[in-house]
Amino acid sequence: MASITLFKDRLKKNYEYLNELFSSNEIEWAAVTKLFCGNEAFLEELLSLGIKEVCDSRIRNLKTIKSIDDSVQTVYIKPPALDEIEETVKYADVSFNSETAIIRKLSEEAQRQNKTHKIIIMIELGDLREGIMGEHLTDFYSKIFELPNIKVAGLGSNLNCLSGVMPSQDKYIQMSLYKQLIEAKFNVEIPWVTGGTSVVIPLLMQKSLPKAVNHFRVGETLYFGLNLLTGEVIDGMEGDVLKLYTEIIEVTEKPKVPIGTLAENPSGKVFEVDEKDMGTTSKRAILDIGLLDVSPDYLIPDNEGIRVVDASSDMLIVDLDQNKHGYKVGDKISFSLKYMGALSLLNSDYIHKNIA
Repeated sequence: MASITLFKDRLKKNYEYLNELFSSNEIEWAAVTKLFCGNEAFLEELLSLGIKEVCDSRIRNLKTIKSIDDSVQTVYIKPPALDEIEETVKYADVSFNSETAIIRKLSEEAQRQNKTHKIIIMIELGDLREGIMGEHLTDFYSKIFELPNIKVAGLGSNLNCLSGVMPSQDKYIQMSLYKQLIEAKFNVEIPWVTGGTSVVIPLLMQKSLPKAVNHFRVGETLYFGLNLLTGEVIDGMEGDVLKLYTEIIEVTEKPKVPIGTLAENPSGKVFEVDEKDMGTTSKRAILDIGLLDVSPDYLIPDNEGIRVVDASSDMLIVDLDQNKHGYKVGDKISFSLKYMGALSLLNSDYIHKNIA
């Protein structure tokens, strides 16, 4: 059966690299755990490294984290829905927010639970996901900063999460100015400017990040070791913390071009015939994984002689060319993963999860 393996020594190496990078720059940071989809064994492995703050986009996952170690600060990294307010206050120490109506409900619930709930005010920097427009910040802040049992812990932003807008020094200078504006106008202190994510790490390494940005939330670089500007693994980090292993369930020499009248398949695709493949054959393998588990676009075969062809709901087809490696039924084929591929696989109940 197909499985995804977490290599704990590689995870530890990446964690220690990032911890040193951030501590040497006097920056606090949290591990983003949404990739693990609440897998308790994987979360325990991460928490054992000493991380004291985690971010997730699912309340149920934060509940699992609290059950493992209640001392870990949990951050809910999306604005809560109204029907999540009670659980948000119960399991998230901090939440991202961009609506005054939601924050008022958080205040009411925090009073009922006799807690102080911390919030991050999210500011729109151009990627057009969550966040208030900067020109509305002072008015927004004036409506929520004195709400009972609510503490504004910081200002936040997201880039490159929806529209692909890349971070820049100018955008974070903008964030720094928002912090100064609020602190001066309301005579308060804003502890965090949490503008840092994996895609912002290259700016930090280039010494191009304003000092006011003092908090990072890191997932992709922690688990894949990537410089997201270059797409390359950062020197000193590991790229394959997670790896997929599949099993061959058929190996047969077949034509490269389908035979018969072509129409849309169940995924809405129509096979495009390459004339140079007419009349040719190759060895093909069927693997025990499919679209229900992961998109083929997110899989990178470890063997360069293997090409991913396509997938149906439960089977992945790969071209072995002339099968020089002699693959047979029962053999394993491994893949490196892109972030969204790992996320899909970890969310699938049909994939075994292992730790090595």
